[in-house]
Amino acid sequence: RKNLIMLSSKGEKMSEILTEECFDMTVTIESILSATHNDLWRAIEEWECLLSKESLLDRVKEVKRQRESKDIKIVPYEPCYQEAFKSLNKEWINKYFKMEEADYAAIDNPEKYILEKGGEILVALYKNEPVGVCALLKMNDEYYDYELSKLAVSPKVQGKGIGVLLGQTTINRAKELGGRNLYLESNTILKPAIHIYEKLGFKKIFGHSTSYQRCNIQMELIIE
Repeated sequence: RKNLIMLSSKGEKMSEILTEECFDMTVTIESILSATHNDLWRAIEEWECLLSKESLLDRVKEVKRQRESKDIKIVPYEPCYQEAFKSLNKEWINKYFKMEEADYAAIDNPEKYILEKGGEILVALYKNEPVGVCALLKMNDEYYDYELSKLAVSPKVQGKGIGVLLGQTTINRAKELGGRNLYLESNTILKPAIHIYEKLGFKKIFGHSTSYQRCNIQMELIIE
């Protein structure tokens, strides 16, 4: 008589996650062990000293971030990414607001509305799946060169630093194109997005005209 035990599809996915988490923990502990040179009790003291500077959780998170970053690529927009550009933006807009005329113009025809006007779109791939997008709009403005717009990251991969990486890559691309003064519009309800913009160096400004009803905060970045 035999008892066969098998994992369900959900269990297999959980097993993969646990395997990765155990790997991160092992690498972290081994890195701490390699930094100690004394007996166990002194080693424990060294551990306490090291962990007082950076917790074990933070160290594991950093190892995880570095491992996952190897699966992240930022690539230029291609027509095959149009549906991802559209769906990723509609997802966050419809969650918090409602689609506006300018939204439809940009995501329904990005080639005409963004690319043909001198702008660019970057796409974040995670394990070769498009999970994030960011647009750089060429502005017809006496002061601002480009607008950073349509930054969207799938909820499935948030927390991996993809938003910051996308934003920074877009800023670098604007600099390569000769842009120095960047502009963006957002809403303060989008706290994670505002945090990303501030981390990238954007500062609040006031008084610039906008075509979006949902816009209640405007920001700029002067590239040195």
